[in-house]
Amino acid sequence: MLLTRCTEKDQNMDQNAVLKVMLTDAPAEYDSVLIDIQDVLVNASENGDDGSWQSLLVNRGVYNLLDFRNGMDTLLAYLELPPRTISQIRLVLGPGNKIVTGGHTYDLDTPSAQQSGLKLNLHAELVAGVVYELWIDFDAARSVVHKGNGGYNLKPVIRTFSDAISGAIHGNVLPALAMPYVKAVSNGDTLGTYAGSNGSFLIKAVPEGTWTIIFTPATPYLPDTVNHVSVVTGRVTEMDTITFKHP
Repeated sequence: MLLTRCTEKDQNMDQNAVLKVMLTDAPAEYDSVLIDIQDVLVNASENGDDGSWQSLLVNRGVYNLLDFRNGMDTLLAYLELPPRTISQIRLVLGPGNKIVTGGHTYDLDTPSAQQSGLKLNLHAELVAGVVYELWIDFDAARSVVHKGNGGYNLKPVIRTFSDAISGAIHGNVLPALAMPYVKAVSNGDTLGTYAGSNGSFLIKAVPEGTWTIIFTPATPYLPDTVNHVSVVTGRVTEMDTITFKHP
């Protein structure tokens, strides 16, 4: 559950989407496949142009790919950004890539990846308020190549795919100066935000389901409640404008 509380200043900022990059793996017959991940970048564009590369907040370090087999994954990187089209992702590796097989450890040679990063193509349309997960599916068995001299090369075979994992709720209130706290409640979960000075609000990262929306405005305005607000994954639910009454 993600609980968001926004100040008036926060609410007036551009509404963002959330991108989470996950690392997973296909099975391989090794003891360990250790990959040194130093950076993850995305190429994001606003209007279908070439965009620009932007670094994510990365959990840098050496990962054993075999820890993430059979549907397991781990959070590799995170970024909150305005609505964009993600066209490419770049994975930058450090020098600490190794393989363990038969109880012996060998270096994995990865010259091109260390210099400029591995570019992977994808297409993901990010919508404000929605959380997306993007998976880097590393095929360890096909990525490790045995050299004739007994060493090993790393020639990554990677599949990427993304999916929205939440929806969002957007609406407006009148008068805007009421600046209510807007709370969404469903089956014990509670999410919330404050409406901004323009009367607009966005509750982000809302799981799919039916929610009750409770408005608590500043005095002297009366609270209000809207029941049965439906949220669908990957979409922003638009509510009718709420007009507050005086006592």
